[in-house]
Amino acid sequence: QVQLVESGGGLVQAGGSLRLSCAASGGTFSSYAMGWFRQAPGKERDIVAASSRSGGSTYHADSVKGRFTISKDNANNTVYLQMLSLKPEDTAVYYCAAVANPKMGSYYVRPFTYDYWGQGTQVTVSS
Repeated sequence: QVQLVESGGGLVQAGGSLRLSCAASGGTFSSYAMGWFRQAPGKERDIVAASSRSGGSTYHADSVKGRFTISKDNANNTVYLQMLSLKPEDTAVYYCAAVANPKMGSYYVRPFTYDYWGQGTQVTVSS
């Protein structure tokens, strides 16, 4: 059974930075496409960033482009989300997720595509 465990969330002032980590176990991490999603209270779960299984192809939502970066470390079974210049509207629970059998070179942006999910980590950005 694949397990995904997020860490690195917390409270930060606007303009600050955080790096989220998602450690995977119980499967073949290098074969998974990965994604980061976020969900604010009363809102849908939205894609933030996604990576192909190699990490060579990535996607970043327009709202975070230029500020957030996804990176996939297959040697350490971990995917990261580096977040810079944080804004209050970035406040949400952040989830990592995995697609078990992705097409080579593909990333995925729709939540229903993902097979495994972490428990989430809270990010709060104060103004």
